[in-house]
Amino acid sequence: MATIRVQREDFDAAAESTALARGRMDVGAVVSFVGYCRDEGGRLATLELEYYPGMAEAEMARVAREAESRWRLIGVTAIHRFGKIAPGEQIVCVVVAAAHRGEAFAAAEMMMDFLKTRAPFWKRAIRADGAAEGWVEAKGEDDSAAARWDAAG
Repeated sequence: MATIRVQREDFDAAAESTALARGRMDVGAVVSFVGYCRDEGGRLATLELEYYPGMAEAEMARVAREAESRWRLIGVTAIHRFGKIAPGEQIVCVVVAAAHRGEAFAAAEMMMDFLKTRAPFWKRAIRADGAAEGWVEAKGEDDSAAARWDAAG
């Protein structure tokens, strides 16, 4: 069963990875992905992330279940932060444990592609000059990345 969390506070990706493998002799690989807030060339002061409570967690859990149905996974953790995130801070973490690295890599990549396009999170950039930009639209390349998994389904 996957661990799913949406939280304001930071997370420890190394501790999350260790927790998935601790005491397990069947784990051959743990793959983790951590997404960070970029400063957009010095133009970004902070990123505001909002989410739809209940629905975001449900969608994250659905994505984890889909990964578990495609690959033989031993453990899955997905964490997404909300609130004000400064450049250099962590935003999202996906950790996947499996017997073999190929399954762990594929599952982690699919989960991130789906989380970027399906989970109800919204981002708004606050520029270094203090001005708030509009809510960030999804990128076409994110949709293309997710679509390849739909085709492979």
